[in-house]
Amino acid sequence: MVFVMRMSPVFAAARQTRAASYLRAPLLARSGAAAAVTRATPFKAAVATPTQWTPIRSKHSEPPRPDTIKTTLFFTIKDKVGALDDVLAHIRRLKLSLTSIESRPSKMSGAYDFYIDFEAQNKKQVEDVTDRFRTFVEDVKIITGYESEQPGAAANVPWFPRKIADLDTFVDHTITYGAELDADHPGFKDDAYRKRRAEIAEIAQKFRHGEKCPNVNYNETEIKTWGVVFNKLMKLYETNACKEHRFIFPLLIQNCGFNENNIPQIEDVSRFVKECTGWTVRPVAGLLSSRDFFNAFAFRVFHNTQYIRHHSEPLYTPEPDVCHEILGHVPLYCDPDFADFAQELGLASLGASDADLEKLSRIYWYTIEFGLLKEGDELKAYGAGLLSSFGELEYCISSPEPKRLPFDPEICANTPFPITKYQEVYFVAENFKDMKERVKTYFEGFNRPFQVRYNPYTQTIEVLDNKDKILKYAQSIKGDMSRLQDALDKILTR
Repeated sequence: MVFVMRMSPVFAAARQTRAASYLRAPLLARSGAAAAVTRATPFKAAVATPTQWTPIRSKHSEPPRPDTIKTTLFFTIKDKVGALDDVLAHIRRLKLSLTSIESRPSKMSGAYDFYIDFEAQNKKQVEDVTDRFRTFVEDVKIITGYESEQPGAAANVPWFPRKIADLDTFVDHTITYGAELDADHPGFKDDAYRKRRAEIAEIAQKFRHGEKCPNVNYNETEIKTWGVVFNKLMKLYETNACKEHRFIFPLLIQNCGFNENNIPQIEDVSRFVKECTGWTVRPVAGLLSSRDFFNAFAFRVFHNTQYIRHHSEPLYTPEPDVCHEILGHVPLYCDPDFADFAQELGLASLGASDADLEKLSRIYWYTIEFGLLKEGDELKAYGAGLLSSFGELEYCISSPEPKRLPFDPEICANTPFPITKYQEVYFVAENFKDMKERVKTYFEGFNRPFQVRYNPYTQTIEVLDNKDKILKYAQSIKGDMSRLQDALDKILTR
């Protein structure tokens, strides 16, 4: 018997307005840095009207802080009549704000292991609940949740999702921009545009894992805005985008309806991306915190906004929109090597400390958003922040102003980035496979008391924190190695 029960999350609906430093300010006529950038580069015409956007997945974007501590408790009970009822009765008496409970057969004969997620009011309540549980169940452990005084204890690890359905809890964590606009946003005084944004955001708010994402019926104005951006960037992709992007983009045109007269639908895009690399795309109503955004990467999930920039300025946006996500991000998630690299960032984010998460965010910034690749003697762009900004897409390749350094995760992680102007330094990678191996080695130094792996069959995160789990994992690798050896032997004996 496996008992599973899911309840609606009861996270506090904490939302906060973004800080001024949270956004990457637009350049001309909107920032004091504009003049300096224009003077610094011979490509004045290109810089004069850059497509600007707002990278929001760095440590600089502080997440909304719920009033509660999300905690995961592990315990074992013996299989006997009424055992589950007794546990549930204790939970009711403790008045826990429970979000999920599940069980599985224990390695202990005649027993079951349980995992429960609950919202604690404070650290003391976590300690009291743990002490109380020890009086009526076996082997109580805090898997994640709060900072522990015990050196090396796993309890100092922030909560992270263990099942792909847990990503649904992020719906309540969006910060701003779904329907809210700042006063300097081009659409701030356009009531019709604000209402339209709210309608599109509602689709994402209602979406849950396993459902088909409803189509957005984009109107003529939205499609025209998309077309302006699409045509402008298409011309630059031929010369400035990396070969992986150039290879995949025609396939997206053929399979997902990428063209100037059609804004691709997330459902179509996600289906195609999944066929390529196992990644999926799901809608999001607004900005996510760094931790939530990266945690989803561990499950090979990319959160994609569906609203589009204001039609009055089609080559400017103060935040990520469907143009940035679909044209800049999506194509590379169809490349197997890039997809594997991105997932490594997600796995490293699970339970990462705030300090390590900031390092990871900088690596993300200098790779997935603003990375360059070597192609022979040339440089090509693969970062989405570059591939969705025609101004910086030219600047990063041709301008003599910025530094271009070999990719090194240690240096990336300790290099602050500007948020009000073009990048002062770009990191150049040899290829995505090399990037993946480098970050895997670097992330091994993160301050986390266990390792994790993603199980693609169950779409769950397995925490490798004891000998039995590690041995089980080793057996699965041994089976794969045996099949690999057999395949090699058959080829070599032909």
